[in-house]
Amino acid sequence: MALTIWLGLLRSLVIYHNPVRTVPLRRFYRELLRPGDLVFDVGAHVGTRARAMRAAGARVVALEPQAPFSRFLRLTLPRDIRLVEAAAGGVESVAQMAVSSLHPTVSSLKTGFADEAGASPGFGHVRWDRVQQVQVTTLDRLIAEEGLPRYIKIDVEGFELEVLSGLSQPVEVVSTEYLPGLPDLTLSVIDRLGELGHYRFNPVRGESGQFLWDTWRDAPATRDWLQGLPATAPSGDLYARLDT
Repeated sequence: MALTIWLGLLRSLVIYHNPVRTVPLRRFYRELLRPGDLVFDVGAHVGTRARAMRAAGARVVALEPQAPFSRFLRLTLPRDIRLVEAAAGGVESVAQMAVSSLHPTVSSLKTGFADEAGASPGFGHVRWDRVQQVQVTTLDRLIAEEGLPRYIKIDVEGFELEVLSGLSQPVEVVSTEYLPGLPDLTLSVIDRLGELGHYRFNPVRGESGQFLWDTWRDAPATRDWLQGLPATAPSGDLYARLDT
């Protein structure tokens, strides 16, 4: 089992810690962020985005509960990035994470995610083979400690709604992963953001590092787009910008 866990870490480093992904991300975050912006990276994984946001001049708080990623980040992240070895959720607690040792990017705290995702396109080869107990904090707690961020990035494999349930005020920019095979997860996120403020949306497909639309769209138009995607379409990140 230990060998499989370390193979999973190595696999993630090969996939995510290379110039093909990091160069577009750094360019994208230089355009999205301003020097001095406070950002929360919820689900930091191997730290690719945390490092890219720091390179754009942001002050980064990175959350990652999953071993061995949290240990890797503790050893390798720049010292001016605050690492919180915890997940984010609706309440401060301890929770059980379903872990895929060989494909750790799809490990999740969401109850039933393994069953839902396992039946969706692109997940048939994944096995969730163990459980890890993790600490859970809330976005409100982090805000009390660090201040109000300008941007929150959330990539937590189906647990996005629970993360946002621990946020009680609008944030200027929020991004969450969208999975075309599981659209209801993102539809619930759109609804939750609508409870916090008036947001407009724009997706980034895959790791392209560029917005898909020329103009930001309202919630109904975004819902229509998401529901019209084929289940086999590439995943990506849906960005929400507070309309002031």
